[in-house]
Amino acid sequence: MIQYDPKNLASVIFRLRGSVFVRMLPRVLLAGVIGQISYVAYLRIGLKFPTIVHTLIGVALGLLLVFRTNASYDRYWEGRKLVGAMTNRCRDLCRQASSYLESIEARSAIRRYACAFYQLASASLGDRPGLDIDESLLSADERAALADVQFRAPTVTAWISSVLAAEAHAGKLSDQRLQLFDQNITALNDALGGAERIHRTPVPFAYAQHIKIFVVLFVFTAPFAMVDSTRAYTGLAAALLALALFGIDEIGVEIEDPFGDDPNDLPMDAIGAGIERATTDILSLGSRL
Repeated sequence: MIQYDPKNLASVIFRLRGSVFVRMLPRVLLAGVIGQISYVAYLRIGLKFPTIVHTLIGVALGLLLVFRTNASYDRYWEGRKLVGAMTNRCRDLCRQASSYLESIEARSAIRRYACAFYQLASASLGDRPGLDIDESLLSADERAALADVQFRAPTVTAWISSVLAAEAHAGKLSDQRLQLFDQNITALNDALGGAERIHRTPVPFAYAQHIKIFVVLFVFTAPFAMVDSTRAYTGLAAALLALALFGIDEIGVEIEDPFGDDPNDLPMDAIGAGIERATTDILSLGSRL
């Protein structure tokens, strides 16, 4: 995720990292070239298109692009809320372990599994198939057990439940407190399921295709409609139009799945590191008071 100061106008405008401009540059240049071609054709043979068609299509296309961007940002923001829910539940599990469990081994296991859950969930949402998580979180036997498992993060929540069930069977955890733990575990799986829904359900193809087709047609034919007004500046006007419309569509594409490695995606690794620090502090300091 790109961190920036929204009050610093220059740093926002001129920063390239995180911008979609670089990816759009070939399309923008092509639109500018077509704009200059339309100007030459206008001068030589008087070629121009009626403006009414582009005016009407432009209004509809603008509405479609706004809806597309809003839908993508809704997915992005919901993804952030779900990741935040996982963070809160991991910390709260460790808070409960610090308060309700006497066994140091059980507390440590809850912390390890909570952090492992998040890191495995992050790997799954980022389409990283390996077990490249913090080595201190899982033993060699536990890694071996997860090697051929498809749904690794939910499996780890089952291990958390097993630790708690063992404490309950030993008479060290009451049924009421076990139920409180179980609510957090269920909330973890619910948050992961919601994130997987976003990740595995793209914007419908027909909708994405329809927008892209009409953006391309509109941008690359608009110079022939505006040439009568813009004349020698048609290439520049066409490039600016391409930058605006292609940019809106490209932003929607980038943020519709917020769990990947794009510059504007969520900082999943940084959030995981924060969970590790927070849960360590909760266990080491919470039980001393």
